[in-house]
Amino acid sequence: MPEFRQIDVGALSLKVALEGEGPLVVMVHGFPESWYSWRHQIGPVAAAGYKVAAIDVRGYGGSDKPQDIAAYAMEAIVGDVVGLKQVLQPDAPAILVGHDWGAPIVWNSAFTRPDLFRAVAGLSVPFTGVPQRPFTQVFRELFTAKGLFFYQEYFQEPGRAEAELEADVRRSLRLFLTSASGDAPASAWAPKPADSNLLDSLPEPERLPDWLSEADLDFYTAEFTASGFRGPLNRYRNHEADYAWLSQFAGRTLDQPALYIGGTRDPASTLFGQVADPVAMMRRFAPHVVGHMLEGCGHWTQQERPEEVNRLLLDWLAGLP
Repeated sequence: MPEFRQIDVGALSLKVALEGEGPLVVMVHGFPESWYSWRHQIGPVAAAGYKVAAIDVRGYGGSDKPQDIAAYAMEAIVGDVVGLKQVLQPDAPAILVGHDWGAPIVWNSAFTRPDLFRAVAGLSVPFTGVPQRPFTQVFRELFTAKGLFFYQEYFQEPGRAEAELEADVRRSLRLFLTSASGDAPASAWAPKPADSNLLDSLPEPERLPDWLSEADLDFYTAEFTASGFRGPLNRYRNHEADYAWLSQFAGRTLDQPALYIGGTRDPASTLFGQVADPVAMMRRFAPHVVGHMLEGCGHWTQQERPEEVNRLLLDWLAGLP
């Protein structure tokens, strides 16, 4: 097991799982996850000669949980990553690895602070450069205006999704995690009316997939039972603030070495069907990206395919300047 520390990163305190010695690699999870999402990567990366720091993002697990929606803007969370790097490795730039929301967090940390981060890897969500408009406008055009449900629209109203997810935390996590995996039937995310709830129509699995054990589900359930979902959901309520902040960087590219790993059964990898080839798309914004799409892999990339992800990640790390 890694060592756990509470680290003051400036604005607040983060719970951090630490293991190994060497150049710093910071791992950032997504929704609804935890430092634990990197349980298959922490040891192997540490054994390869790196100091791994897998965080609980603000609002999650053992990290501080401010209540204000604005506290979860991308600018603030990038500030947490910067603060952690400055505490753990103040004299040299660090390497970043992120998944789901953690991917935009690490992409934008490296993009806006190239002086502090020398390489970056993102899983599931590709880097799309500076947005041309808030993402709320995109999904309302593609889904809401057509009378279709989209989970991020559903998350916009404070309290609504919290009430549904917290009514039975274990069931909520079981349905959400299994339905977005590569093992799920194609019908799991079939279109449904805009006024639906998140869990409506998600299939009850007969058993957990091989990549998710009952012990894993126990861990996640305990974490979210204690922390609730308000902080994690507040991340989705900052698209306008994120757009305003990132607009100042228009015209910039992400020029550090970059690694992208997606899944052919992960809707986030194709930006919900809007991009046929996420790696080719990324090269416009991150010219040095190396990309891989894992056949049949769903959304939980490093948990579903730990051996493949570890091989690609360790090979990439070994080849960095």
